[in-house]
Amino acid sequence: MRSILDAHVAEPGLAVVEIAAADDATAFAIQQLLAERCATARADRTTREPGEPGVRLRTFVDLRQQPDA
Repeated sequence: MRSILDAHVAEPGLAVVEIAAADDATAFAIQQLLAERCATARADRTTREPGEPGVRLRTFVDLRQQPDA
């Protein structure tokens, strides 16, 4: 997975959340739960690490803004 950039966490209220889940559906469901509560930059795909179980998904969260309606 790419490195987290300083800009992603440069101010209070900004966060990077990495989700590890058994499958794509679970990872995207968790991302949706986050998106319902705060503004997020949603990922459109998961990644798999060779030799590791499950999938990973990274989403960027901004607690300072309301989620899109």
